[in-house]
Amino acid sequence: MSRSRSRALFALILALVAVAFIFLSLGGYLDFTEGLLLRPLASIQGWFSSRYAAIRDLISSPRDVASLRARIAELEAANAQLEQQVINLREQVTETEILAALLDFARTQPESRYLAGPVIGRDVSPFLRSVWIGVGSDDGVGHGMPVVTNQGLVGRVMEVFATVSRVQLITDPQSSVNVRFQDSRADGVLVAQLSGELHIDMISQEKTITTDELVLTSGLGGTYPADIPVGNVLSVRKRDYDIFQQARIQPAVDFFDLEIVLVITSFRPLPIGENNP
Repeated sequence: MSRSRSRALFALILALVAVAFIFLSLGGYLDFTEGLLLRPLASIQGWFSSRYAAIRDLISSPRDVASLRARIAELEAANAQLEQQVINLREQVTETEILAALLDFARTQPESRYLAGPVIGRDVSPFLRSVWIGVGSDDGVGHGMPVVTNQGLVGRVMEVFATVSRVQLITDPQSSVNVRFQDSRADGVLVAQLSGELHIDMISQEKTITTDELVLTSGLGGTYPADIPVGNVLSVRKRDYDIFQQARIQPAVDFFDLEIVLVITSFRPLPIGENNP
């Protein structure tokens, strides 16, 4: 019995002490003591918390880096896809503009029939100036057919295969075209130099050629239709002791920017010989 009473008395004393501390704390009498006791505990808790955060970050960092790398790779792939779509759209717009210009040109020449063909290759030899187009005999292309753009004369078909053809440009040194000056009505023969420059020879000395005068195909010889623009006069060389005068011209077509051309399929040229321009 004495042990039970002692335990009950001890518990009562603890309860009274606890109640006393509560009343003292509510009254503000223990603030200084609480500060002395809690400040070290707060420092210890902060130290353990910072160490725990550092260990957690160290463990999770590899996963975060891997996730970031995967996300960056995903964004780079999406960006590359968008850039390719922009390029494709720009190419479609450019091709549409070219085809619209060629269609307008074809409408102004209703007497002729045209076949559009993409330029798919160029000869790299400095002595051979020609391009390959993506239409051939299966599409109705024939040997010797003239090739033009909405700007003017390009050349003529020299080789034909089932699905492709080779077009000899008028800038080829082996090419020649019978031409006529629009204003002076003088005739001449267009020939290309090795440098790519275009000259007109065999011009009568009696004719007066002016700078910037338009030069057209004459239709003589039967290898080209008449009145296709060839270029404009840049300069004229006329000397009294020469039998003929000569002109240098700027071609109407930009041969470095050929993308789509028109083959005049309704024109049937005469048989092409080496000396038949």
